[in-house]
Amino acid sequence: MAILKWMVTMRSKLMLILLFLIIQLAACSPTNNCPATIPNGSTPPGESASQFYHGNGQLWTALWPGGRVEFTPNGPGEIRSDGSLAMKFPWWRAEGLEGPIEVSGERLDRPGSGVSAEMPDGYGDTGFQPSALVFPSEGCWEVSARVGAAELSFVVEVLLNK
Repeated sequence: MAILKWMVTMRSKLMLILLFLIIQLAACSPTNNCPATIPNGSTPPGESASQFYHGNGQLWTALWPGGRVEFTPNGPGEIRSDGSLAMKFPWWRAEGLEGPIEVSGERLDRPGSGVSAEMPDGYGDTGFQPSALVFPSEGCWEVSARVGAAELSFVVEVLLNK
């Protein structure tokens, strides 16, 4: 009888540990509270294949691993004095698609001001265009890029690790 009681106690403890681990893993998942887009691997014209490319045959970009953009001191991107977070995002237009790339974004997990894009001059209205997306804060963001009727959207989780 003592062995049976010990086995039940151990099983209960193991179940509690397993439940704790599941809760911890779920809390770390970028898709738990933010349905971050996983890149579809669609390769922009003239580029070598990469698992980080995301596109629809008209517009392409490169997404960060796991749908998360993580800002850290001395890491990629810029943590600005006003608290906003800027990260480089490349864009490609399909052959024959011409016009400026217009980028907008909105926060999905709570109210907030929108995403803006900084586009350097000198790249023209076709092909490749670098940019910096500026997120007002951490959070879950849906970003949309448009050239004429062509549109590409994705969801990204922005994190600040100080």
